[in-house]
Amino acid sequence: MDLSSNVEEKKDQMQITGMTCSACATRIEKGLARMEGVTKANVNLALEQASVSYDPKQLDVTKIEQKIRDLGYGVVKESMDFEITGMTCAACATRIEKGLNRMQGITQANVNLALETAHVEYSPGNVTIKDITQKVEQLGYKAMPKSEAKDTALLRKHEINRKKWMWIISGLLSLPLLWAMVSHFSFTSSIPVPELFMNPWFQLILATPVQFIIGGQFYIGAYKALRNGSANMDVLVALGTSAAYFYSLYLTIQSLSMNGMDHTVEMYYETSSVLITLILVGKWFEALAKGRSSEAIKSLMGLQAKTALVVRNGEEMNIPLEEVVVGDVIIVKPGDKVPVDGQVIAGVSSVDESMLTGESIPIEKQIGDTVIGATLNKNGVLHMKATKIGKETTLAQIIQVVEAAQGSKAPIQRIADVISGIFVPVVVGIAVITFCVWYLVVEQGQFGSALEKAIAVLVIACPCALGLATPTSIMAGSGRAAEFGILFKGGEYLESTQGVEVVVFDKTGTVTNGKPVLTDVIPNAPLTESSLLRMTAAVEKHSEHPLADAIVTEAIERSKGLPLPIAKEFANMPGYGVTAWVEGRKMLVGTRRLMSEHGVTLGSAHEDMNKLEAMGKTAMLIAVDGKYAGMIAVADTIKETSKEAVNRLKEMGIDVIMITGDNKRTAAAIATQAGISNVLAEILPEGKAEEVRKLQHAGKVVAMVGDGINDAPALATADIGMAVGTGTDVAMEAADITLMRGDLNAVADAIVMSRRTMRNIKQNLFWALGYNVIGIPIAALGLLAPWVAGAAMAFSSVSVVLNALRLQRVKL
Repeated sequence: MDLSSNVEEKKDQMQITGMTCSACATRIEKGLARMEGVTKANVNLALEQASVSYDPKQLDVTKIEQKIRDLGYGVVKESMDFEITGMTCAACATRIEKGLNRMQGITQANVNLALETAHVEYSPGNVTIKDITQKVEQLGYKAMPKSEAKDTALLRKHEINRKKWMWIISGLLSLPLLWAMVSHFSFTSSIPVPELFMNPWFQLILATPVQFIIGGQFYIGAYKALRNGSANMDVLVALGTSAAYFYSLYLTIQSLSMNGMDHTVEMYYETSSVLITLILVGKWFEALAKGRSSEAIKSLMGLQAKTALVVRNGEEMNIPLEEVVVGDVIIVKPGDKVPVDGQVIAGVSSVDESMLTGESIPIEKQIGDTVIGATLNKNGVLHMKATKIGKETTLAQIIQVVEAAQGSKAPIQRIADVISGIFVPVVVGIAVITFCVWYLVVEQGQFGSALEKAIAVLVIACPCALGLATPTSIMAGSGRAAEFGILFKGGEYLESTQGVEVVVFDKTGTVTNGKPVLTDVIPNAPLTESSLLRMTAAVEKHSEHPLADAIVTEAIERSKGLPLPIAKEFANMPGYGVTAWVEGRKMLVGTRRLMSEHGVTLGSAHEDMNKLEAMGKTAMLIAVDGKYAGMIAVADTIKETSKEAVNRLKEMGIDVIMITGDNKRTAAAIATQAGISNVLAEILPEGKAEEVRKLQHAGKVVAMVGDGINDAPALATADIGMAVGTGTDVAMEAADITLMRGDLNAVADAIVMSRRTMRNIKQNLFWALGYNVIGIPIAALGLLAPWVAGAAMAFSSVSVVLNALRLQRVKL
């Protein structure tokens, strides 16, 4: 393909998997070459690489990768999180992001100002970690892979302390200057001011260390930004404070001609010093608030046990958690935390899983049950076998999901990014115009007064609040949701969930418990309920039918551990039922057809059976020695909170649909119990995704809630896929949101959290933008002193973060 030479071209290399011969390479090459925007594509079979040149204005690397996948091959892609230091505002984050995204081999780079991190997806054959860190350093900042960053929390604590002492020292030096400024106002003229404070040279001595030592960070930041052809908050601060300082220095030198004793000349040292102090105070408060917004991660990490009591070579020993290996037998005593994920091999206890799932009621655990690391053992002693350790544990994966969500970028943040990219140059232009208008027109020749107005414009317009508006809300919202067992995989899902119009529930394991239980035992005299159940369980003990286990389990529980009778001559008749001899009596357990085959008269049992089946239960008829003896019903019961959750969704204006592969009669019965009027029954697994697509084609925003492997296609197809965390790993992988608890109220909670977070983001953006839209004209009109502008600027950033922190108090 030939494109004109003036097209901006980008070249990327990708590692390809799945190629077996030259025909594969040719197929990929031709497929890529046909894409609009691709200028050249070469595929090397030996190196398993594709080199693609393309116009970045027409398509991006993700579409190229998707094309390769559509052709039936794989693309090797890696991701890395970096700690970024040196950012001061949204413009910094935008510059790093743009710089990284322009690099060949980087698929996507997201920089989070609030977390001071960058998430980078890249092709390892085309770019290295060293290349990425060097690029960030070239842009004037520092980057370190998170995996290499040691004691991040401690470093941040030291940084907060450093900022605190910086503003305290700056404040002490600025206080005499502020005191001297008081004498300039008629209404404060009665306040005594020491003569020394009015001396220009004394003011110079105090202001200089504030300007160049404490405020040196702004000069360094401004230099790095300008060197890379952009501007940030540091540029505005450096310009504004330098103008005030150097004009005051000029006046101070001029005072030599007056023997240095004329204190009537107005200096502006306090303007630069107080501005720097206020900005530093704002940065300190901001750092404190940002630390609070990531409390969710800290609290999750704090849940983990530090040691484990393992049994090795017959001896019990306490070892650090890092030394536990898969297969270790671990003893968990009452009151101890479960160290890692595992399976109970001995003991019975109740385990509090509320810290991970939000479920307040302890869960009973016995042999064969799964236990999750960081949960709390309440009473009995458990012996467990470690099955997952380190990064494989449920807690580690939850932390990873929450970190990914907090570090991701919601689509609404594009507004702030676009504005931040052009904001600083526009503000500098407005400041220059303000100075010229005041100096040349409004107050002709009044250099100091015109300068003061221009400084106020520069300072009031710092875009800190704009850059913090979205990421702090995402951090607080996703963190709060995680505390209730709701894990958003990214900021985009936290944003889009608010728009859900239809929720589609899978039935089994989602609306219902997913485990059949015995619901009814209806004996026919002279048999009693207990004797009928025991005899039936004796027969069903030999059956492989999935409902048989529910009957046997209930019978053993009711008999309090007493052994069941022994069944002899067991026979299974598919489609009919089972037969056996129990305590010398011939037992029949099964359908109407089985009873009819053996000439058993049912009488009014038909009506009872019809009633049970209308309720979605599976009823089994029982005959003893050729006579009808009673009926047993088994059902997959709905969860206690399903109806409440459905009603909540309806009250929120959301349509609810249940979808299942079960027959229409059973599906309708379950739906009625749950309060769902719209039911899609007898739908095959692949048909579930098709039903979701039909709703989407009708213009609906659809959320699919499921827990099984057969739900994965529908979860992936839906606008928002929600996997119940008690289900399979495949379903959770395909979903956008994982609900760690089986309670369907979590679905409504997820939507509520999304709506609250988006409302919070919009509030932040409104105030951040409105603050500048209102503040800049007021400053330009001369109605705002520079130090007031500085205080307002600092307050705006803090107020945005504090508003975001309100999300941490949302009750679900």
